Amino acid sequence: MSDLILKNIGCLYGILDSSTLLLKGEDMNTVNSISNAWIVIKNGTIEDFGPMDTFDDRNYSKTVDMQGKVVFPGLIDSHTHLVFPKTREEEFAMKIKGATYAEIAAAGGGILNSAKSLKEITENDLLEASQKRLHKLIPFGSVGIEIKSGYGLDFEGEIKQLRTIQSLKKISPIPIRSTLLAAHALPTEFKNKREEYLNYILEKLIPYAYQENLADYVDVFCEENFFTTVETERIMLKAKEFGIKSKIHANQLANSGGVQIACKHQAISVDHLENIGIEEIEVLKKSNTLPVALPGCSYYLNMQYTPARQIIDHGLPLVIASDFNPGSAPSGNLLFSWSLACTKMKLSPQEAFNALTINAAAALEWENILGSITKGKIASLMVFEANISLEHIPYHFAMLNPCQMIINGKFYPY
Repeated sequence: MSDLILKNIGCLYGILDSSTLLLKGEDMNTVNSISNAWIVIKNGTIEDFGPMDTFDDRNYSKTVDMQGKVVFPGLIDSHTHLVFPKTREEEFAMKIKGATYAEIAAAGGGILNSAKSLKEITENDLLEASQKRLHKLIPFGSVGIEIKSGYGLDFEGEIKQLRTIQSLKKISPIPIRSTLLAAHALPTEFKNKREEYLNYILEKLIPYAYQENLADYVDVFCEENFFTTVETERIMLKAKEFGIKSKIHANQLANSGGVQIACKHQAISVDHLENIGIEEIEVLKKSNTLPVALPGCSYYLNMQYTPARQIIDHGLPLVIASDFNPGSAPSGNLLFSWSLACTKMKLSPQEAFNALTINAAAALEWENILGSITKGKIASLMVFEANISLEHIPYHFAMLNPCQMIINGKFYPY
């Protein structure tokens, strides 16, 4: 792999020491930077960087003059459902007319709609559609992503999704984490057989996913009218038997008790959190479980937002992710999530940036390889035009994209 040496960078943002793997509370409001900088990338990783007055051209045969362009570490999306069979714009029309999330689901829409479509699509077509979506996200700054199953809701469908994610991993220019989310909704045929469906997840799906190395994590939709805290706990414990960690959906629609269960069993993260109070915040403070906010979902569903300001003000870390999915957050644009975090959740641009970079990396256990400008980390970076400040990006919502992306130390073509 050839080296890439960038000089005359207007500003290099997101610099962290290798010992800083997570930012909490007031520390989230600081973003370290170097004006008029250089960076040396070798074998796809960051070798060194500094101010231009310390740079010696004679050490390098070929350099790229950035002419004042600014450079950031790329963004990381720790919560998506990117592998899905088709979009659900018909539900968008229902929503505009006033139908609620629950009403759409009761009418045959929602998760069960995608589950029906998944049965009808071939694995090759599912992979092709998913690959196209993935490549659309990179120009918005994404350099690492998590993808969940959860639209199969039977053995064949869930495994089809997980195999597609594995296939995508092999051809993706950015790293991917895979999550088994069979406990996403109760299939219609199991409406009166909850225990049977739960046992299917516990005794068949989790062991098979482990045996075939298909899942990095297991997830549960721990919500009112979906899966209870007792059911969530059973799934988490079964996954733990196989050495698979958990990431839990919780407290989106109501205070489900999911935060307490997630923290009790050391989930990597607990995601959504639109309905939490001081009790849940205190529980999170006593754990290493990361709180993840999904502002794009709140925006699209016109629901309340996660109390992110309160979470950070109590000294906790915060992660922001897109929740990209066809029903409740049909956008994987993390730059828009950055803007929403500022305008709707009252985060500073710096806090939101850290929630999308180093903290998001920690939510996928990539904090040692991604999420900051740090020697030895993967050189997957965003480049913006000259004179663009950190604050410019969320200010120009849905308007300002990177002019270039560097993925694994190479300029990414788009």
